[in-house]
Amino acid sequence: MKNVRQIKINENLQLKKLIDDLENTGFNAKRLANACKIYERMVKDKECTIFFSLAGAMVPAGMQNILIDMIESGFIDILVTTGANLTHDIAEALGFHHLQGNLAIEDKTDKDLHDDHINRIYDVFMPNNVYEGMEDFIKTLDFDLNMSVKDFLTYLGHQLPDEPKSVLKTCANHEIPIFCPAFTDCGLAMQLSFSYPKINLNHFQDLQDMINLAWDAKTAGVCIIGGGVPKNYVLQAMQFSPNSAQFAIQITMDRPETGGLSGAELREAISWGKINEKAQFSTVVTDATIALPIILSYLKTVT
Repeated sequence: MKNVRQIKINENLQLKKLIDDLENTGFNAKRLANACKIYERMVKDKECTIFFSLAGAMVPAGMQNILIDMIESGFIDILVTTGANLTHDIAEALGFHHLQGNLAIEDKTDKDLHDDHINRIYDVFMPNNVYEGMEDFIKTLDFDLNMSVKDFLTYLGHQLPDEPKSVLKTCANHEIPIFCPAFTDCGLAMQLSFSYPKINLNHFQDLQDMINLAWDAKTAGVCIIGGGVPKNYVLQAMQFSPNSAQFAIQITMDRPETGGLSGAELREAISWGKINEKAQFSTVVTDATIALPIILSYLKTVT
């Protein structure tokens, strides 16, 4: 099997023209164009703090360098993500790779993959030895077992090698805080708990810090990839911001009719005071692995 390639994105004048053209169309084509334009305004507003919420298996799918580029380019000021993305980020940073799978192979079942010590994430595979290598790395750490999750993730980023690049290392080097409100829900946290049984990272300090960041933001912009806990963590902080979010983008495949937060329309958040009633916002119903590279390429072209 071939490795998943963590793609790189460059500026693209042809793509900018495409986005300009899509702005005059309809449906999700127009919504994607609007999202690009709103993100551009967030970046160009020097008083805007950009809160970036990230769910979904973005790193296994090859989006790691997209995220790193967005951080290095100043397109993300605060990152809120899942423990899974951080776990897979560390795996890549330690020199392991996710593998391209093929769901069309009829003679290879998930039981066969299990017997071969391979885990499946839709059409991406990851060998079990990734976790073994991560465990060896985790056992070398020396940290305050009662620090906040955010501070621990900064510490962890500084322990990772400079190459290959990682989201954790890039955030640590650029002083971008990473919040992971459901940190215990991932392989990384499980391994930490096995290696350091007395670990008790402080989630409530993170919550206070997050609310303070929202409160202090002169202008708040939100980009939501997927939904789940990261989305709620950002939006509940916006509820305590004096101005709420003035810009908001959401990339999701979920539906609003079930009442779940992941598919909830952004305008619903206006009723909660999380998004400003005069905010510019756009919800794009599409796969984030399609939308994120397009948004980044557009931003690199216009900023």
